[in-house]
Amino acid sequence: MSKMKVGVIGATGMVGQRFLTLLENHPYFEVTVLAASARSAGKTYEEAVGNRWKMTTPMPEQYKDMVVMDAAKIEEVGKLCSFVFCAVDMKKEEIKALEEAYAKAEIPVVSNNSANRWTPDVPMVIPEINDAHLEVIAAQRKRLGTKRGFIAVKPNCSIQSYVPALTPLRKYGIKEVVATTYQAISGAGKTFREWPEMIDNVIPFIGGEEEKSEQEPLRVWGKVENGEIVKADAPIITTQCIRVPVTDGHTAAVFVRFENKPTKEEILNAWKNFSGKPQELKLPHAPEQFITYFEEDNRPQAKLDRDIYGGMGVTVGRLREDTVYDYKFVGLSHNTLRGAAGGAVLIAELLYKEGYFD
Repeated sequence: MSKMKVGVIGATGMVGQRFLTLLENHPYFEVTVLAASARSAGKTYEEAVGNRWKMTTPMPEQYKDMVVMDAAKIEEVGKLCSFVFCAVDMKKEEIKALEEAYAKAEIPVVSNNSANRWTPDVPMVIPEINDAHLEVIAAQRKRLGTKRGFIAVKPNCSIQSYVPALTPLRKYGIKEVVATTYQAISGAGKTFREWPEMIDNVIPFIGGEEEKSEQEPLRVWGKVENGEIVKADAPIITTQCIRVPVTDGHTAAVFVRFENKPTKEEILNAWKNFSGKPQELKLPHAPEQFITYFEEDNRPQAKLDRDIYGGMGVTVGRLREDTVYDYKFVGLSHNTLRGAAGGAVLIAELLYKEGYFD
């Protein structure tokens, strides 16, 4: 069976680079287009990236001599691939326009960007949690006037460290959530070499992150009504988002209050048994165990646990009763794998198996 041809838009940036490492030798997809801004177009990928390769593994040989295309030349890109991943670094309105232009050209877009996360008929998906939201694509296609083209997006990286752990507990009626996230510098597309100010430092502000962290879970937990996604009206979520001197891995300290307080054993069982469509379909990047709980008091740790199941698993620890809220725990997810490129690849794998690219 031949592989589906795919393009990576924004291929020279950190998330674009991560896409390429994940798609090397992928069983479903073959990268046939690398695209970026006009200043990179016409250069080989190796020349365009130069000394800005940010992955710990070497640049895959198969991409080095590929000539980078201009992402704005949609028709040319579309002739060489069946859908695209998008990870461009542009203004929000420019990204929104670019992604819509690709979709209208009948080239589906699986986006890492935030520009379309609140477009009512664009699904924002964590595949294990709200794969049912993909059904809104039919309404989106009707709006866009397309037969094949559409946009699907992944949520913000910060929420993936606690929303998976909260989701199977919603049956107990989650009322309030307080979450503080401790976010790695790769979430800003940086390495310590480029951002020496982060060494031995903590920055207590990440622009726009707290609003995303408080509102995006409600959209993930929402439902499709009349061709659009209506966000959930509960629980109340408040967050603080802090940049810490860690390369990869977003950690969250979470406090939660319930309408019907579960036992600790019930919570642990809910986490252990939580799985979704990716596990059912055995998708290539689906973690065998979506949520892994550590009994040790000093886990999860970013350095030790971020790469669990290839960086696609979510880890949790330190579950205990609280004196103000019902329970508190610590969550961890790999922000450029589960939280960014890996999450988008998993969405694409699900779309592929469910026939949305046909």
